Amino acid sequence: MRKELYTLFIAILTLSCYQQPERNCQDYKTGTFSFDYVVNGEEKVGKFTRDEQYSIEYYDNKIDSATVKWLNECEFVLQDLKSKASVHMKILSTTDNSYTFEYSLVGESKKLKGTAVRTK
Repeated sequence: MRKELYTLFIAILTLSCYQQPERNCQDYKTGTFSFDYVVNGEEKVGKFTRDEQYSIEYYDNKIDSATVKWLNECEFVLQDLKSKASVHMKILSTTDNSYTFEYSLVGESKKLKGTAVRTK
């Protein structure tokens, strides 16, 4: 009995210390953001502007546009207007001026992470 109480106490103590990451996804549904990425070992900075319906990305002297479809408060799908390829995005945590996200091509299990910083 004593061992069970000790185990229960440790479990409660562990759970009480766990904090969910802050996720104020509504704050990041629209805006202008920058992000860092690497191509062939070279670090680069891209930016994008997102409104309720579209996302326009600027990277490597290119412009790419996609539709935005929100699945829930913190997840959305971007569908490229030209290629029709879709990317599933999930906001994992937020701060005052940035959010960390996870993304993958729709239908693929490999997930990558990134951080977007609000610039406007």
